[in-house]
Amino acid sequence: MSHVTVIAEAGVNHNGSLERAVEMVDVAADIGVDVVKFQTFKADALVTRSAPKADYQKETTAASESQLEMLRALELDVHAHRTLIQRCDEKGVQFLSTPFDLGSLDLLSSALGVTTLKIGSGEMTNAPLLHACARAGRDLILSTGMATLDEVKVMLGVVAHGYLSEGAPGQTAFEEAFESAQGQAVLKSRVKLLHCTSSYPTPDRDVNLRAIETLRTAFGLPVGFSDHSTGIAHAIASVALGACIIEKHYTLDKDLPGPDHKASATPAELTDLVDGVRRVSAGLGDGCKEPQPAEISNMAIGRKSLVASAPINAGDVFTTENLTVKRPGTGMRPELYWSLLGTHAARAYAPDDLISQ
Repeated sequence: MSHVTVIAEAGVNHNGSLERAVEMVDVAADIGVDVVKFQTFKADALVTRSAPKADYQKETTAASESQLEMLRALELDVHAHRTLIQRCDEKGVQFLSTPFDLGSLDLLSSALGVTTLKIGSGEMTNAPLLHACARAGRDLILSTGMATLDEVKVMLGVVAHGYLSEGAPGQTAFEEAFESAQGQAVLKSRVKLLHCTSSYPTPDRDVNLRAIETLRTAFGLPVGFSDHSTGIAHAIASVALGACIIEKHYTLDKDLPGPDHKASATPAELTDLVDGVRRVSAGLGDGCKEPQPAEISNMAIGRKSLVASAPINAGDVFTTENLTVKRPGTGMRPELYWSLLGTHAARAYAPDDLISQ
């Protein structure tokens, strides 16, 4: 199987501290992830003054603080982005971020030259942003939390039209772009999907890992898994179901204040996740059912052969009383047992001698 990309979602778990964000890059890179992802936004362009917090945010942040105020404290400026990109380069991991507004898209794509963008589930119906991301010529990783297959199809049509840049945008144009050969080709070359359940943390009953295959079958695109459940079991299991990307929120300390720490993996959990993903990925193999290199030397030891269970003289008839099956497996195969019964021995055999007719 091809390499499974592990994305450590630092998100906003830096709590607005560049120093902590850099440390998160260092820790994740040392653990062995492929990508460290952040979030790029301007709070005033992202939410209204009256936008409520999600329930999980209410539980982990001050009740007196609005969502707008919470997000303002979590913004990363241009200098911070440049510093993090440089740090990722130094540590040998890919920098990735999610734009939440058109200004942030412009920062990532134009000012910073980021070539791949991750789009969060909340932006999946944000057609203007999706269209602009594609028009910017960026490869996209699209999360599909909260979505139906029909909504994913609409989203892909928007993206296909943005890439093709042919004609004015609109619902009919999006449908035509999705259905066209050119649209399908550009989607397959530039887009990956992530199955996701947008609940923090996600209950086991709602993880729905089989949707990975549903998405892959429906759209013919590579599909990964953005995991919001507790622990690492579902992320590792998703690899066995063909996930090509694993994204997991992580934090340096679950007890830090902020909206996402409680539902994030610790460095120790992220370490176990990377190890588990690599092992399962390696263990999937090529699917051919044949002896594997590690077991070939055990075939003669573990299998059995036809052997004499009593003295047999040359010319004696093989019977159930003088013929049995024992290790090692270097003689005649046991499935020939019935073929030998009633035939005559070509030579003499002592008990435990391998039969060789």
